[in-house]
Amino acid sequence: MSNSHNPHRNALILTVLAAAGTTFALLQAIVVPALPTIQHAFGVSSGDVAWILTLNLLSTAVLTPVLGRAGDIHGRSRVLTGVMAVLAAGTLVAALASSLPVLLAGRVIQGAGGAVYPLAFGIVRDELPPERVPGGIGLVSSLLGIGAGLGLVVPGFILAHLSYHWLFWLPLMVLVPTTALTARCVPPSPAGIRAPINWVSALLMSLGLGAVLLAISQTATWGWGSPRTLGLATAGVVIVAVWVINEMRASEPLVDMRMMATRGVWTANLAAFLLGVGMYSSIAVIPVLVQLPRITGAGFGGSAVTAGLFMLPTAAIQLLIGPCCGRIDARVGARAMLQTGMVCSLVAYVILVAGHGTSAELVTAMVILGLGLGLGLSSLANLVVRAVRAEQTGVATGMNTVMRTLGGAFGAQLAASCIASSHGAAGLPGDQGFTLAFAMCAVALAAGVAGAWLVPSRRARRPALAPATA
Repeated sequence: MSNSHNPHRNALILTVLAAAGTTFALLQAIVVPALPTIQHAFGVSSGDVAWILTLNLLSTAVLTPVLGRAGDIHGRSRVLTGVMAVLAAGTLVAALASSLPVLLAGRVIQGAGGAVYPLAFGIVRDELPPERVPGGIGLVSSLLGIGAGLGLVVPGFILAHLSYHWLFWLPLMVLVPTTALTARCVPPSPAGIRAPINWVSALLMSLGLGAVLLAISQTATWGWGSPRTLGLATAGVVIVAVWVINEMRASEPLVDMRMMATRGVWTANLAAFLLGVGMYSSIAVIPVLVQLPRITGAGFGGSAVTAGLFMLPTAAIQLLIGPCCGRIDARVGARAMLQTGMVCSLVAYVILVAGHGTSAELVTAMVILGLGLGLGLSSLANLVVRAVRAEQTGVATGMNTVMRTLGGAFGAQLAASCIASSHGAAGLPGDQGFTLAFAMCAVALAAGVAGAWLVPSRRARRPALAPATA
């Protein structure tokens, strides 16, 4: 690994990685406020248009660890360039789509972009001096929340003047030069581990995780207790169990289960799941709350643009905290950062449970949540990176991303169920549903606070063991 001390070169690498990460996070969230517009344009049902989110989520969860592993084997910079090209291709398909099936195909292709984060973490570890690695990883990690926040603000301005196609054309204008800069400016990664990808394991993992995520994401349509939901979720869990057994027996595992079982890795994955509940629930709940009519007793009667603006404090705080994570990590450690982040996120939801009827309450909670997510997301990536060997960075951080996605899908759907079960004026959701959703998030983050104390301290942490063949 180069670990270059050329500050201009390192700044250029981080800038390219930042552009890639922000654009992918923006593309994931940008369709959320636009779903009613797309539904009307295609003349389809709300259940049909929801697949725009569901299929992208499934694709991201399945492809992220596989492509992270591919980066560990074939070189992260090379795979990242390919991932950016695929993301651009999927965005082009979505921009040209004039029917729902074509748009869905583009969203599936875009899911490959989820690998930007684990590949970027590995590149930061390879290329930056050791003292700059925590800050670089913290910056890249914070971009997930920043891009998601922008993705909720930008569509309102675009759709007011342009068609939904521009939700994809504008990011594509950033993706094309970013892909070229990735190929040109990110140095070739050091030689990876010489082992083939275990495609049987990849298939089992894809089927298992896909079934669980699909069951969770369709609960709004099928119901939590329906035979389809329970059957699909059970099948997914069984397949995941078979996948784990297969990995433990494989000479060339896709994901080394001994690595996953180390305390530094499984505790970070548990924290990622619980933090994902709080992160994605806010994205699902706050815009709905802001846009509900005041007659319901819960809403603010705002527009989609207003709803996005309420999310901006969360993104802004993460933007500010990301570059500082290196210094914070050096002073107090990633474990203390995670604990502080979980506590801040919990406090934000406690504030929302106590009251969410005024702009001041909502903005205060969003600022504190932004601080919690900024510290939490940055620390998770650093904790995983320190707990594994360099050649395991891609797949380990990829699985951590999957756990956050699972937590986010579960939390967002559970929060949506809480809201849908409440009844306010004019047949719209009532205030008690939002209070229940915020309370559910608070319970999850209280568990996250307890789980953060299980993370080993820096002295106790050591790289995970890996089979010699890997």
